Amino acid sequence: MAVASGVPAELGLITGIVGGLITGFLPGSSLQVSGPAAGLTVLVYEAVEEYGVAALGVLVLISGLLQLAMGALGLGRWFRAISVAVVQGMLAGIGLVLIAGQLYALADAKAPSSGLDKIFGIPELIGDVAGSGDALKAVAVGVGTIAVLVLWPRFRQGAKVLPAPLAAVALATAATAIFDLPIARVEVKGLLDAVQPPGGSEFAALAEVGVIGTVLAFTLIASAESLFSAAAVDRLHDGARTDYNKELMAQGAGNAVCGVLGALPMTAVIVRSAANVQAGAKTKASRVLHGVWLLIFAVLFPAALGIIPVATLAGVLVYSGWKLIPTKDLVPLWRTHRGEAIILIVTAGAIVITNMFEGVIIGLLMAVAKTAWETSHVHVEVSGREDGDGNGDGDKPLYVRVRGNATFLRLPKLLDELEGLPREREVELDLTGLRHVDHACEMALATWTERHNAVVKRDAAVETQVPA
Repeated sequence: MAVASGVPAELGLITGIVGGLITGFLPGSSLQVSGPAAGLTVLVYEAVEEYGVAALGVLVLISGLLQLAMGALGLGRWFRAISVAVVQGMLAGIGLVLIAGQLYALADAKAPSSGLDKIFGIPELIGDVAGSGDALKAVAVGVGTIAVLVLWPRFRQGAKVLPAPLAAVALATAATAIFDLPIARVEVKGLLDAVQPPGGSEFAALAEVGVIGTVLAFTLIASAESLFSAAAVDRLHDGARTDYNKELMAQGAGNAVCGVLGALPMTAVIVRSAANVQAGAKTKASRVLHGVWLLIFAVLFPAALGIIPVATLAGVLVYSGWKLIPTKDLVPLWRTHRGEAIILIVTAGAIVITNMFEGVIIGLLMAVAKTAWETSHVHVEVSGREDGDGNGDGDKPLYVRVRGNATFLRLPKLLDELEGLPREREVELDLTGLRHVDHACEMALATWTERHNAVVKRDAAVETQVPA
């Protein structure tokens, strides 16, 4: 994420360390892992291009302080109202984007920026790999890593001693070193040299309107991604549920520290969190240790990180991305709850086409529209169709009672039923049986009744003026 944002990779490591040691230690979520925010890559890139790397610390610091305030005000709990289909769609969309992007890293190739470009570029990538011996070797290492991840859990004794991801990385790294394969390795430099605390001139830039807009964008997107991810992580385990307000404050504290250090903004990362759950994590210590291990390897053993093949890490991420896609649940969901399945598919597709934040918003809007459609049931009851209810008075108005929930979604149906009433009889419309009626529907019904009765009176007046 750091490289894609146009900043040194070490800034991403600092954010990951802070995410473990600060955010991971604070109350909120028990198993959610925080780190560099992939969803903010484009925004960070644009901010760095516009204001420079030095200004990044101020942007992240103020965003963190705003998150702390939002959590203290209790705004985090509003993110609990998330449809299950949207959460599953979010996981599937992230999994698809992750797989598409890491296929390039699997071949030591540079990935396009957008999700669609990554997918459409795969045929060209396959052609490039087929014509390059070094790329084929990198792919072989990545595929071997995936194979170990799939097969290792079957060796129960080995799986108890060494988790599958660690075994896969260790074996792939050893094979790369033994055969001296010419493939890319992870590059890490000193962390202290990358720390860039913001100065007075950077704080002065907060007076600019564009900077304030960027800060608000950082705050809203980082908060939404973290709390959307928390909802998804809670579905992956049976442990303690997330306290959304406390988690929002924990994210804010982490971002404030990252801002002071001049590092990248932080969110909860669903891929790392899912991997944490899949590895058997049970307590908050797992997300703290994420930062501890990053700190140990980045500070004490930077050379150890430098021998790990990039293709190996890409293989781990491809496997993690596949695990996020609900392949087993989609067909049964389509058979039993087709509307929910459509929301899932559209959410996933929107994330691939746009980004995680916008994709989730599209999914939420669809879920709201679906709920509104399903709950807005209306029934029209008509009395007096026979001549005056059997009393011989054919001029008596029809009594029309509408019951249920009348919204603009059901307005066409309502008007069709009303249009089917006898045109020579006035209508007395009763809306007291409605549990809910929105303004658009109420106005439309009142207008229709007024016009209908006016036409009936006009026709009746014309008939009385025509001689027999």
